[in-house]
Amino acid sequence: MDLKEEDILGADIARHWYYSSKAAALRRAVAGLRPRHLLDVGAGSGFFSRHLLAETAAESALCVDIGYPADRDDSAAGKPVRYRRDIGPTDCDLVLMMDVLEHVDDDRSLVRHYADRVPVGAHFLVTVPAFSFLWSGHDVFLEHKRRYRLREIEAVLRDAGLEIVRGAYYFGLVFPLAAAVRLADRNTTEPRSSLKKHGAFTNGLLAALCAAELPLFPVNRLAGLSAFVLAKKR
Repeated sequence: MDLKEEDILGADIARHWYYSSKAAALRRAVAGLRPRHLLDVGAGSGFFSRHLLAETAAESALCVDIGYPADRDDSAAGKPVRYRRDIGPTDCDLVLMMDVLEHVDDDRSLVRHYADRVPVGAHFLVTVPAFSFLWSGHDVFLEHKRRYRLREIEAVLRDAGLEIVRGAYYFGLVFPLAAAVRLADRNTTEPRSSLKKHGAFTNGLLAALCAAELPLFPVNRLAGLSAFVLAKKR
């Protein structure tokens, strides 16, 4: 996840409509997998893996991020969480790459790197920001390299040797509003985050829109702010 965004939201991150909705979509995307051990790549604070530990039967999380000053051990929901700068082979059966691949020059190599470290049959849940025409100062602020169409991120994962299970867009109901704002500001690339703290009414309304979208989320291949792809190591 993007630590710059976590710095903006602080302790309110779990209540913010964007992150609470994304966590709900993550649960929907991996429903039925019953993962035991999570590998969270580019994890930052480990928000998403810690969420799954609290809300599912997953037993442990291994969070990897080159930004950690040192290795350390922690826990969430009474389950172990390990924070590491790098790892070797692991028995993790679900790899999370939540808004990671858009930050690196060679996205395929990064996927291959971690695919080589998990067993055959392990699943990958990948999210990336969608649609290049939505590029704005928000992407510059977060140091993104690119945004993706769904078929483009699926091609990245296939080229890295993974089998696509399913893919979909999310944040489709808020997409028209976000697109209008981004297009109106398309000539401005000054680095600035579009993520803000909202009042209770606005935050609740946006969260409700995203919750209403969840039943259709698995079949939405039309539009959204984020692309979600579930893939599997052959």
